[in-house]
Amino acid sequence: MLDIKFIRENSALVKKIAKEKRVEVDIDKLLKLDEKRRAHIVKLEGMRAQQRKLGSGHKGKPPKEIMVRLKELSDDIKVAQEAQNTLDEEYQKLLWTVPNIVHESVPHGKDESENKIVRKVGKHLTMDFHPKEHWELGAALGIIDIVHASEVSGARFAYLKGKLALLQFALINFALSVLTDEKKLAQIAKDTKLKVSTKPFTAVIPPVLMRPEIMNKMARLEPREERYHIESDDLYLVGSAEHTLGPLHMNETLKEEDLPIRYVGYSTSFRREAGTYGKDTKGIMRVHQFDKVEMESFTTPEQGIAEQDFLIAIQEYLMQALGIPYQVVFKCTGDMGAPDYREFDIEAFMPGQGRYRETHTADYMTDYQARRLNTKVKHADGRTEFVHMNDATAIALSRTPVAILENYQQKDGSIKVPEALVPFCGFSEIK
Repeated sequence: MLDIKFIRENSALVKKIAKEKRVEVDIDKLLKLDEKRRAHIVKLEGMRAQQRKLGSGHKGKPPKEIMVRLKELSDDIKVAQEAQNTLDEEYQKLLWTVPNIVHESVPHGKDESENKIVRKVGKHLTMDFHPKEHWELGAALGIIDIVHASEVSGARFAYLKGKLALLQFALINFALSVLTDEKKLAQIAKDTKLKVSTKPFTAVIPPVLMRPEIMNKMARLEPREERYHIESDDLYLVGSAEHTLGPLHMNETLKEEDLPIRYVGYSTSFRREAGTYGKDTKGIMRVHQFDKVEMESFTTPEQGIAEQDFLIAIQEYLMQALGIPYQVVFKCTGDMGAPDYREFDIEAFMPGQGRYRETHTADYMTDYQARRLNTKVKHADGRTEFVHMNDATAIALSRTPVAILENYQQKDGSIKVPEALVPFCGFSEIK
């Protein structure tokens, strides 16, 4: 969430960004609630001060008239506290719907059509045949089974079989081999001229179920129609590993010398894909269940931007090592998430589809999530402030395998395996 003092002093800016992000929130109502709430707190504290003053300075039991007044004050304070609780609840609910502001460099636009392509990397592979889409290749090779999955689980599910399943594990291990190796991270930082810590990531297998109030603190509960809810236990299935990685230091104050803290989490993710009727109905581009390797980091405010640039550099390193052509996209305000301050996508070129498709995202939230989670950092000089948080995709499964299938397909229908993955899977082709 945003600091209410910042909202008071920059209400016009906050209104503008909320409108551009298409978030409906009444800022004027929030500010009136804030003023009313603060006045009520002053009144309540005054009543408590009066209660303390009347109740002190007596030897033995206070006089009867004082006891009567203390009882009246106690009753009034109870009523006032209940009113304060109602005000606080309404105030917090509204405050938490205010989206984050954006960095000055973020493009302003109405939707994804106004995103800015920052750079294109890699050449489209020349094919002397008409490239097929991944679902055609997968069905012919017997490695993607949609038919049986639909009978067992319904639409937008798939069985990944044989060498494609092994390729997925190879991708996971390949990503982990980079993210947990300080020498490789140092080389990435050097090659991209980034002045950042090269501290490696700690590997984590996080929970895939979480309490709604914690998902709300992560600002990832909404839209709820995208989430799978276990009503009997009031738990939600995560839509990404970062949903449960982010709260790892909830209600903690970290030491400055321990930052950055970086995690790489692997988990199965679940999304209902509400509102996508008719989109990507074939194959495994848009499914209800998929796996992801996700990066999450905690830094000082001063290092937040550089940390995001580093996460993007890691993403590009992985894509280049896999030999997949891609473009880096700077997302405009109308296509950004509410918590995001600065957001980039990486889109891989898919020859079978003849277009670029998103495979990675990198989100910098500043202290927006940390305020809700109460995650702070204590500096060497004694200052305490909220940490800044970043999350970014390392490997999206199954979208990265889709990019491999379509880019490495051969005329005879077989698939070459990127050289970087061969040591991790033990084979060089799928046929």
